[in-house]
Amino acid sequence: QVQLAESGGGLVQAGGSLRLSCASSGRTFSMYAMGWFRQAPGKEREFVAGISWSGELTNYADSVKGRFTISRDNAKSTVYLQMNKLKPEDTALYYCAANWRNYGADQNDYDYWGKGAQVTVSS
Repeated sequence: QVQLAESGGGLVQAGGSLRLSCASSGRTFSMYAMGWFRQAPGKEREFVAGISWSGELTNYADSVKGRFTISRDNAKSTVYLQMNKLKPEDTALYYCAANWRNYGADQNDYDYWGKGAQVTVSS
């Protein structure tokens, strides 16, 4: 069983930055691909970014390319999402997720989910 816990959310002005962290329990973190998803009020949950187990390969939604960076530290069992140039439309509850298969955008591939961290971007 893998438990995930997000942190680092908050309120920021448009154009600002935040870094989300997702800490994992268990000894097999380095074997999982990881992803970040988000859900805005009244909208479906959507893919944000994914990273392979080694950290060498990444994948981003078009809406965040060039602004967000996903990374991981397997020694600390933690995955990060650096968010720069934030926009009001980035406001959402951000979830991290883990799976054995791939770092893609399909939520159905992910087996474990955190409870989410709120990010609010004011205009």
